[in-house]
Parts: sequence; structure tokens; C-alpha cells
Amino acid sequence: MIKAVVFDLDGTLLNRDESLKIFIKKQYERLNEWLFHIPKDKYIKRFIELDNRGYVWKDKVYQRLINEYGIVEITWEELLQDYLIYFKESCMPFPNLISMLEKIKGNGGSIGIITNGKGQFQMDNIQALGIDKYTDAILISEWEGVKKPDSKIFKAALKRLDVPAKESIFVGDHPEKDVEAAQCLGMKTIWKKDEQWGNNVKADFIINDLGEIPQIVNQLNSGSYS
Repeated sequence: MIKAVVFDLDGTLLNRDESLKIFIKKQYERLNEWLFHIPKDKYIKRFIELDNRGYVWKDKVYQRLINEYGIVEITWEELLQDYLIYFKESCMPFPNLISMLEKIKGNGGSIGIITNGKGQFQMDNIQALGIDKYTDAILISEWEGVKKPDSKIFKAALKRLDVPAKESIFVGDHPEKDVEAAQCLGMKTIWKKDEQWGNNVKADFIINDLGEIPQIVNQLNSGSYS
């Protein structure tokens, strides 16, 4: 019986790649007075390259941009602060996010989120997506003092949701930090397919669309999943 569904955030619920493209375009336009000497397309392209899909924190990204493009009238700290303040305004969900969560809650399931990242920044993004009201537990690595794939953060989520691992399912896009880490605790796993990882991810289920999740849960609970 699956009583709780626990989600990763970036790349799973939040379409981070599209959100970042929207944000960095807006940032360039907002701060054009100090960035105008850099062609917009070049600034956007280089930011995305340096960001490495979120695996490089923005202090490093902005320091590199400052050095590479000779930006002198605005500091990397000011650029970073702009990111922290305004990124939430560019948050884009993956399709069927809200309807999927409503179906899980409507069927009596609990919902959790485990995400790596800065505490308030990630909470701002969760609230921007309008999904905080559906969740029963939100764990952010900075606030928890531990990050995925460490089993401690998964165990903490299960404890707050008051469910054993075998009665939960984890949904994420990263093969190791999400899928393998959850499997090690005995959780069922759903991989939100991401082409960068190829096709060899060993999850219990693989989806392309969040809308598939309620059916998987229902079929597992009815014993009819083939």
C-alpha cells in the first residue's frame, strides 16, 4: 500500500531548464544598464553553460561572468542577490503538476518534497509553483544539514510523513541522488525521464509526464499493475 509520494523539486516538479532561460533573459533586460556591452544571446548562453544545470552555485557563475566579460559597474554579489530575489518570478512547472498533486491528495495520499539547495530560495520556488499547500513535509538540504543522496534526509522525510519506506514512492530525475538513494531504503521509485542520463536508469517505473503518477499509485494499491 502506497501511502505517501515524495518528490524531488528541480527537474521533477520545477522545469528548471526553462525557468532559468526565462530568468536570465529577464535579468539581462532588468540590469541592461550594466550589461549592455555584452550581447544578450551571448550572456544567456554563457550563463547556462556555467550553471551546468544547477550543479554550480551562482556565486561561482557570476564571478566567472564578471571576469570573462569585464563587468565593472555591478558586483557578482549584486548579480547573485538579483538571482535570489527574482528567480521565483520565472518558475515554470512541468505539465499536469497541480492536477497530479490534487489527485494524490484526493485519494488520501501524503505528499513530501526533498530538495537540495538553499533553504529560503527553494522554499520561495515551491511557493511560486503554488504547491506548498499540497505538501505534508518539505525538506531542504541547507535547513536539514544533510543533502541527497544521504539516507538521513530520506529517513527524516519518512519520519515526518509517518510512513515506512515500503509504503512510499519517490519521484525524481537524478539516477543516483534520487532513484538509487531511495531504493537503498526500500522505497518504490519513479524516474522522471531526463534524456541527459540515457536509458539505463533502474527505477521501478519510468515516466515522461507527471500526470502518469496517480495511475501508477492507484494500480500499485489495487495490485493490478502489470
